[in-house]
Amino acid sequence: MNIYVGNLSYSVTEEELQRAFEAFGEVTSINIITDKYSGRSKGFGFVEMPGKEEAEAAINGMNGKEMAGRTLNVNEARPRADKGRGGGGRRPGGRSRY
Repeated sequence: MNIYVGNLSYSVTEEELQRAFEAFGEVTSINIITDKYSGRSKGFGFVEMPGKEEAEAAINGMNGKEMAGRTLNVNEARPRADKGRGGGGRRPGGRSRY
C-alpha cells in the first residue's frame, strides 16, 4: 500500500522516515518529493508498505505525530489527478507570448 506523508520538515531524510515507519512493519520504498531545480524537499513524500494491515497501522500510528517539529499528515495515497497540462501556448489573460 502506498502511503502519503505530508507536512514533513524540510530537514527530514528518507532514512529517518524509513526508521519511523519500520516500527509498524516492512517498508519497501521511501520517496521524499524534491524540487527538480533546487533539490530541496517539497515537504511531502510517500512510503510503500507491502502489507495492508501494517500500512493501516502505520497510518493510524503516524498521523498527527510530531517529527522534527512538524505534525505529520499521513493517509493512504490517492492516484494523482491529471491536471491537463500542456496549456496550448497561451498566457493567462489570453495573450500570446509572441
